Amino acid sequence: MRAKMIVAAWIVTLVSMVAMAEFAVAPTAEEVRPLNIGNEIPDVTVQSLDGEAVPLREPVSEAPTVLIFYRGGWCPYCMTHLSAIAQTQSELREMGYQIVGMSPDRPEKLRESVEGEELSYTLLSDSPMAAAKAFGIAFQVDDETIELYQEYGIDLEDASGENHHLLPVASVFILNTDGIIQFHYVNPDYTVRLDPDVLLAVAKAGANS
Repeated sequence: MRAKMIVAAWIVTLVSMVAMAEFAVAPTAEEVRPLNIGNEIPDVTVQSLDGEAVPLREPVSEAPTVLIFYRGGWCPYCMTHLSAIAQTQSELREMGYQIVGMSPDRPEKLRESVEGEELSYTLLSDSPMAAAKAFGIAFQVDDETIELYQEYGIDLEDASGENHHLLPVASVFILNTDGIIQFHYVNPDYTVRLDPDVLLAVAKAGANS
């Protein structure tokens, strides 16, 4: 009996540790621990451009999904990457994929950021960073960087409507309709993004498997 109690306590502790790890915020971008290939995406709710609640699993269940986490509309690297990915959309659609972009920007800022941009895929707001935390890609922006951003006119609190000072590591996840991760690209260096041609090659391999 004592042995069973010890094993049960160990299991409870292990489950708690895993849960904490999944929703932990890394102190730096280099220390994030993203979900792995084969993991199921978390049951989190985000917002549409209109501010409506969207359980993430709902759109994912509709079609294999290329899910792009980006830092915000204020980030030129992000917007350049989103535009580059948009050029692959027709080919991805032919393979059955949809594209979903997600950032900490609140819905109002999301709408502002895409004005004049030729982006026809879905954008979602993760302003509280619930999805980024659950995917294991959220990190804390240090005070020095916050001050530097402010010098460049970048206000993370205004962008997100939150004071958490969190950002996601720019990432790309490919998900099947069951919400299982088939591929991920997570690079702490925000200046280096997944090449659209590589994305197409990976998507094609997944579509043909």
